Amino acid sequence: MRTTKILTIITKGLVATVSLAVLAVTAGGWWTYRTATDNLATDDVIVPDTRQPSPNGSPLPLRREPKDTTILLVGLDSRTDNQGKPLPRELLDQLQAGNSTGEQNTDTMIVIHVPADPTKKAWGLSLPRDSYVDIAGGFGRHKLNSAYARGKVSEAGKLRGQGKDAATVDRESTTAGRRNLISTINNLTGLHIDHYAEINLLGFSEITNSVGGVPVCLNNPVHDSYSGANFVAGQQTLQGVDALKFVRQRHGLTNGDLDRVRRQQAFLAGLANRMFSAGTLTDPSRIAGLVNALTKTVVLDKGWDLLSFAQQLGGLSANRIQFETIPTGRINLSTPSDGSAVEVNPNQVRQFVQDLLDPSAQKPDSGTPNPGAKRVEQQQTDNNKQERVQKIASVEPINAGAIPCVD
Repeated sequence: MRTTKILTIITKGLVATVSLAVLAVTAGGWWTYRTATDNLATDDVIVPDTRQPSPNGSPLPLRREPKDTTILLVGLDSRTDNQGKPLPRELLDQLQAGNSTGEQNTDTMIVIHVPADPTKKAWGLSLPRDSYVDIAGGFGRHKLNSAYARGKVSEAGKLRGQGKDAATVDRESTTAGRRNLISTINNLTGLHIDHYAEINLLGFSEITNSVGGVPVCLNNPVHDSYSGANFVAGQQTLQGVDALKFVRQRHGLTNGDLDRVRRQQAFLAGLANRMFSAGTLTDPSRIAGLVNALTKTVVLDKGWDLLSFAQQLGGLSANRIQFETIPTGRINLSTPSDGSAVEVNPNQVRQFVQDLLDPSAQKPDSGTPNPGAKRVEQQQTDNNKQERVQKIASVEPINAGAIPCVD
């Protein structure tokens, strides 16, 4: 069914989330759906729409459809499960997570926009973690990935001053951190986040295992001692710890964090192809694996009606979803206290979002190949099935209908 084809492609966090929705509309899946959703960790994090006008007074982007859905997907560099319990040391060693710094920085942030009109493109917009932006809550300009931690630490200090117990401090300060990140991204993009999905290191690893690995493609071999990434050039299938290394590497890449963002987008495109070709959602053991992984490692906002979301996605197809990155300037911007950061102009970001929201303002596709894009090739997969492999230049958006080759 069409719903099944779309529900697991959007992102590493959302793949687990929307798989639940698939179960809800698949024969025999209702009991599993109810079991999984009852066990999901949730948090009351969606904040009121308090978007601020841009400094030059330019209008805020407005969604064209009142029922469009905008989701913030967060990959958290956390050494705990979704209940806040520390992961065992042996598991952290297996994940090559290193030692915790005591902070919870958001290493991956992708805004997913799903239009109510299924003929329109859905898109994922990556926000580089080192983007130098205004942090909500009055914290001033800092790297985007600190918004969560700054909000959490600040609230924790207030709660301790009120004499709250440790469990309350942790729970309520975590909610405050998530809300602060959402508010920061609302203000940066001009959007309003409707839903929130968060996944940690363990969850990412387990989800890739549950789907049998994800096909990716590299333009060149890589050897990185920091992340442990050690991969050959060309197409290959990664899962578990290796998949984590693929999306976490930034050392040794020409554009650092920006190239890592491309890796993450390429991985999501490969995930789409895996879900389509491998029949994951018709395999009971893989469904069980997905449900087990997400109930241990994913946090959603309270009140997200996944069944309704599944129905909204019913008319989309993979080639109608693309991944973009916000416009950036210098990747080595010197800052007063945050070291080197990625330069971001909020007005440019909002205009970019507006262009994504209004397809009519975009130039029609002439059918002429983009000179910056490399040709689409066919490569043989391990199971002797042909999967499209798309080699694209760094300036090109990534389409979820192919497996992109990236640096």
